[in-house]
Amino acid sequence: MDKQLLLICALTFIIHIIGTLAYSVRIAGIRTRRIAVSLALFSILMLLSRTSNSFLGPFLAKRVETGIDQHVAASTLLVDFRWLLFSASLATILGAILIPTFQRAFCRAVEHFQVHRSVPKLLLHAVFKGGLSYLKTSASLPKPANVTGLRQKSGVSISMTAMNVIATALWTVGVFAALYAGVLDPSVRVTSSTLSSIINGGATIMMAVFIDPHMSGMTDDVIEGKIEESQFRRAVVWLVGSRLAGTLIAQFLLVPSAVVIVAVAKGL
Repeated sequence: MDKQLLLICALTFIIHIIGTLAYSVRIAGIRTRRIAVSLALFSILMLLSRTSNSFLGPFLAKRVETGIDQHVAASTLLVDFRWLLFSASLATILGAILIPTFQRAFCRAVEHFQVHRSVPKLLLHAVFKGGLSYLKTSASLPKPANVTGLRQKSGVSISMTAMNVIATALWTVGVFAALYAGVLDPSVRVTSSTLSSIINGGATIMMAVFIDPHMSGMTDDVIEGKIEESQFRRAVVWLVGSRLAGTLIAQFLLVPSAVVIVAVAKGL
């Protein structure tokens, strides 16, 4: 693996680990009873994710262009995309392991913000005034009970879990498929690179219309005492597991999705 591919894998890793840690923000919001503040502070990390995403596309597009100009075999470039999808799965696994630690540290951040009401002060505190040491003391692995208790009621139906698998798979593979389509047929590579929405558009709809509203409703139910926090945690475990399954299934969707994009690009 060369340095350029390693950088692109790192950007993919950042995007997906932040996406996985987003589940812990809801848990922190429940514990602190500060949902709005929790989501607002998490937007700082989302800036990092969006920045990584803004560099990922151009870097990967450049690699594809260089490969096409140098007549690199499509199968060789396909291996690069496989590595990127593997990075997404690895980030999801690590993010799942870090959820308990991140949730505790994020609760502390919310409490600090409530006192000082300043994001710059919060960042300075996190870096220079003991924030990193607190991160060490709050380190914790996921409890086995969160896994062994999955048979109990979680509030997330099988259909919702399956929908999250599909949505994650489509969202993960969308941009990659659009760029790999240019490898399959270089004559339409510019058009293909703009058609990722054909694949991940459905994922965006499922997340915005079904998955996110359901989780938001469950979050409010926990705060109002309608359901227990343990049930919400089981729901998070199911969704994180389905997210991991989605990144793995994306490996199988990459080539078929790219073929679909090529067909659409030629038909325009």
